[in-house]
Amino acid sequence: MALYRMAESMNSHPTMNPQVARFNMIEQQIRTWQVLDKHVLALLDRLDRRMFVPDAYQSLAYSDIEIPIGHGEHMLAPKVDARLLQDLGLQAHENVLEIGTGTGYLTALLAMSCAHVTSVECHADFIPVARQRLEKNGISNFHMAHSQGLPDNAQGAPFDAILLGGSVATVPTGLLQLLKPTGRMLAVIGEEPMMQTTLVQRQADGSSHDHILWDVVIPRLHGFTEKTAFHF
Repeated sequence: MALYRMAESMNSHPTMNPQVARFNMIEQQIRTWQVLDKHVLALLDRLDRRMFVPDAYQSLAYSDIEIPIGHGEHMLAPKVDARLLQDLGLQAHENVLEIGTGTGYLTALLAMSCAHVTSVECHADFIPVARQRLEKNGISNFHMAHSQGLPDNAQGAPFDAILLGGSVATVPTGLLQLLKPTGRMLAVIGEEPMMQTTLVQRQADGSSHDHILWDVVIPRLHGFTEKTAFHF
């Protein structure tokens, strides 16, 4: 098991001033992962990640690990959230679809970067908690819905951008249909131990073009088709 997935066994952590810990997270983890966008860095400094971390793991809020959140799910490492946000390249006027709300941390970062976020989560009990966390941070430009895989009714479609908060085996073509003619989707695609963050750019004629950006391994999203194994 990868080191950054071992938060379950780390139930203690040296006491550190939260402001210092957040500064260290940005400077030592995130900047070194080629996240240099000033807007993204400012959001990471402004939004208190601890507010989105389960109580049992508060001391690990700024650590370079995936944090358990229930149902076998995990928060992504901070540097992964930051890199995804940067590479999606949101504009203030855009509407976004997020698949995988989780604790709402990445949802909040998206909402602070665009006009509106529709976030879909397969675990219904995550939604009210995540909603409350965003509202406590004064964020209201979002809608959350319970659905697994391809949303049954994606409020706000078509979208300027779609972000997948977990990995998938292949590009979900059904999601591409929810994009505007020149919209884009950012997803981590592949199988362990080889997954690639891929920007899928939809073209005006309905086709799409893939841009492979960087390698990372993150947990699977539920509800999307896996590759069929070949048998000889």
